[in-house]
Amino acid sequence: MSLHAEMVRMGEQAKVASEEMAGLSSRKKNTILTAMADILDAQRDRIMAENQRDLDAGLEAGLSRAMLDRLLLSPARIDAMVAGLRDVAALKDPVGSVISKWLRPNGLEIVKRRVPIGVIAIIYESRPNVTVDTAALCLKTGNAIILRGGKEARYSNAILAELLIEGGRSKGLPEHAVQLVGTTDREAVRALVQLEGYVDLAIPRGGEALIRAVTEHARVPVIKHYKGVCHVYVDESANEASALTIVENAKCQRPGVCNAIETVLIHSKIAPQILPALVTRLRERGCTLCGDAASQAIRSDIEAATEEDWYAEYLDLRLAVRIVDSVEDAVAHINQYGSHHSDAIIAEHEKAQKLFTQRVDSAVVYVNASTRFTDGAEFGMGAEIGISTDKLHARGPMGLEELTTYKFVVQGRGQIRA
Repeated sequence: MSLHAEMVRMGEQAKVASEEMAGLSSRKKNTILTAMADILDAQRDRIMAENQRDLDAGLEAGLSRAMLDRLLLSPARIDAMVAGLRDVAALKDPVGSVISKWLRPNGLEIVKRRVPIGVIAIIYESRPNVTVDTAALCLKTGNAIILRGGKEARYSNAILAELLIEGGRSKGLPEHAVQLVGTTDREAVRALVQLEGYVDLAIPRGGEALIRAVTEHARVPVIKHYKGVCHVYVDESANEASALTIVENAKCQRPGVCNAIETVLIHSKIAPQILPALVTRLRERGCTLCGDAASQAIRSDIEAATEEDWYAEYLDLRLAVRIVDSVEDAVAHINQYGSHHSDAIIAEHEKAQKLFTQRVDSAVVYVNASTRFTDGAEFGMGAEIGISTDKLHARGPMGLEELTTYKFVVQGRGQIRA
């Protein structure tokens, strides 16, 4: 069977499974997720043995320490996967909930109700825990899922998918509701995201190169964010102590993630007093800085920034600095150079806060808080499948509701249109 034919077969099977999934009760789905948690908990030795095969292959292939860390399934990470399945089972099921309803003068009752999307393809790299996390979220919302992980985690992904299917099947998981693409051939990704009529949504999880490749080839809708070029703007009305703490947290608490900031913008009126303290504080955390001429005039030890620095996602302890003359200038910079992910203003003046939140075109906009909170769990959503910088149909952290769509159910009593 050709690779394309194999992807079509998986798509057809998933479509059938999605119809069965849509009819499962919340109690049934929760029972399935709990059984999945139980089998992962019981089969830790098998999981760790297969994970070690990936780690050994990664060492031989010369993977970086960071990549090997992403691959590792330690006992604590297995604990987290098991707990994650149980946590998702405990969350409120959005499927079937009524978004709105109204009664027409002719007696028709119109109900807008949440329903599953159908078949979701997840294309991801490195982290094998994504296999479990995404399956849990998709199944809770009544969707069938096709998983395509990276070659570096092929053995880990395979055992996790096998156990999820085995555990779920024991409690009535529909056949082919969870499928893992076995081949690591990149052409499988192209074929998968072109399965119009079978795959309803593709979600890439990984680096910018993977996401752009998926988007370039896709013929089905894709939910994505390419990168996280996030900002903090320190207004002239900012509380200095709060600004220093927030910028430090947003940059240094975990610099290698998409909601860490890459640029700080400082109002020219407050820059002479706050920038020296900020540089000292960040350098103590091992952070290097580059900036425009105005920032260098205040601190000569700041490197000169290039045009590319304003677009850069460093994912490291490096920060770009620019001095601006107004909140309008800060907004213009963010909308030009940012990635529409997460951006913050530190200000006491409500007028500045309002202008910033209205005009910054980002999925999440903060007032006097760190951008590091852009996360489904931190938002109280329980879990997330990713963060979207798109505007349709989901934006920001994507939880269970974002894995549903809706339909209109119209209840009549024999009405006909004249």
